[in-house]
Amino acid sequence: MLIPVRCFTCGSLIADKHKAYLDGVESGSGQGEALDAAGVKRYCCRRMLLTSMETVKQIIPFYEAMHRRHQEVQAELE
Repeated sequence: MLIPVRCFTCGSLIADKHKAYLDGVESGSGQGEALDAAGVKRYCCRRMLLTSMETVKQIIPFYEAMHRRHQEVQAELE
């Protein structure tokens, strides 16, 4: 996963809190409680952790489709 090292808004370190956040979510607590337990208090930092994971999962299918299309075009040219 691509987790930013620092929050884009305030510059606070957030990459070191990602593992604690994931452990909290896997243990069954809610996302808000897991962020509180990891020590992420500012809403800008919470946004960084919550949104960066979903973005990568959404982009991968488009990249794979683009790669397949590139291979199809190369096969047609040969």
